[in-house]
Amino acid sequence: MDPNLYVATEAILIALVGATPPYQWDLQGLSANESHGNHSVSEQGAFGEWLLTANSSEVRKHVHFGSSFTSIVSEWFLIGNASYKVSAASSFYFSGVFVGAISFGQLSDRFGRKKVYLTGFALDILFAIANGFSPSYEFFAVSRFLVGMMNGGMSLVAFVLLNECVGTAYWALAGSIGGLFFAVGIAQYALLGYFIRSWRTLAVVVNLEGAVVFLFSLFIPESPRWLYSQGRLNEAEDALYLIAKRNRKQKCTFSLKLPAERSSREAGSFLDLFRYRILLGRTLIMMFTWFVCSLVYYGLTLNVGDLGGNIYANLALSGLIEIPAYPICIYLINQKWFGRKRTLSAFLFLGGLACLIVMFLPKKRDTGVFAVVNSRSLSLLGKLTISAAFNIVYIYTSELYPTVIRNVGMGACSMFSRVGGIIAPFVPSLKSVQWSLPYIVFGATGLLSGLLSLLLPETLNSPLLETISDLQVCSYWRLGDEAMSLQALDGSQSGDKDSSTGSGSEDEEFYDADEETHMIK
Repeated sequence: MDPNLYVATEAILIALVGATPPYQWDLQGLSANESHGNHSVSEQGAFGEWLLTANSSEVRKHVHFGSSFTSIVSEWFLIGNASYKVSAASSFYFSGVFVGAISFGQLSDRFGRKKVYLTGFALDILFAIANGFSPSYEFFAVSRFLVGMMNGGMSLVAFVLLNECVGTAYWALAGSIGGLFFAVGIAQYALLGYFIRSWRTLAVVVNLEGAVVFLFSLFIPESPRWLYSQGRLNEAEDALYLIAKRNRKQKCTFSLKLPAERSSREAGSFLDLFRYRILLGRTLIMMFTWFVCSLVYYGLTLNVGDLGGNIYANLALSGLIEIPAYPICIYLINQKWFGRKRTLSAFLFLGGLACLIVMFLPKKRDTGVFAVVNSRSLSLLGKLTISAAFNIVYIYTSELYPTVIRNVGMGACSMFSRVGGIIAPFVPSLKSVQWSLPYIVFGATGLLSGLLSLLLPETLNSPLLETISDLQVCSYWRLGDEAMSLQALDGSQSGDKDSSTGSGSEDEEFYDADEETHMIK
């Protein structure tokens, strides 16, 4: 079982646990038992003014929530000037993901993939169960941060462990399947929420699946690649024999040996991303693109409660709409007439345009063409396109950086992605200023990132840059030609032979680069 099923439920837990049930109030001077969402503008304004000055005991006395479902909003009366706490709880989660993604990578390099993965997974489930028994909002917020730290960290280590246990030919498939399971996890969470209307019960029950995945994870081997890198050859051989046995290859025999000499490479640092002009431009554009992808993706997902209609159906569709995005983007990025750059730009531009169209729609009209073209359908279209764009940036970013600085570049861009996730929960609340303002933010940032991505070079079928010195070549397309020209100037008779050999290995080199990007993801 893929842990992404469980990871998805915790990532969007607040979409249902933090939803606002319908409520009524019985204040003197206002119409008695007016329902939230069905009262006039003047009544809503008067009630809003009262909420700003009322203390918690008065709110609990005069506001009555419906019984259709419960949430942290109805539990702790997070309405009025306390409504921001719902978004804050989600931001605490993504702040934890930010910390976990940084710390768990270093821990797994030192102590091993499996140990760190299982420890993080166990603590993830423990803290997530604590969510359901939170005695106060403050406890809930802290536990959400801890869940985010464990969830983000262990999912990252799980992906690396998976890729290091399978052959390179399956890395791309493993990455795509992980994305599909995340989308199915969103739909699955919506189904659970439909049948379990108590937020505390829901917060606990979703961990049953996590516990099942954890039990299966106990039987996976340690990463043979990590064991080999640590010089633990016997353990690496045992892990490989176990994998061969489970693949029904009983007669497989081999012996591992450490290389006599380890080649040294040019080392890259974080400052190198900003020291060179070419890298600076690419880094700034990709940082913004990653930020936008995360902002729009989680913003649209967490905004399902404001789309109208059934919140559970909206959330399920929000997950299922992602499924076709993966095969579509994989097909397009490998076509010469589209490539990485144009595909990424097109999806970002289309997603931004879909969100901006919302601001021109009539607010209360569901007849005729507006029965199909409405905020819900356009939001789902935006979700599909931004999911495809998110998948592409992993591949594209790694191909833009030389090998010696690729991990640093991916890490820096990923950090900005987490910042987008931290801000995303607050964007839907902008509807209190103007109902379409969240979509304007999503649309404007999507269009801007789509235009900026056109300034990047195309990397499809291009040689992979190895060192920072390769950046002196201005065009990917001219890299091979200029290398051969330099060889001709040197007058080397073996130049042609070397050049043809390099060309012959170009497909293999590109293949390895593509597989490596999925490992990093």
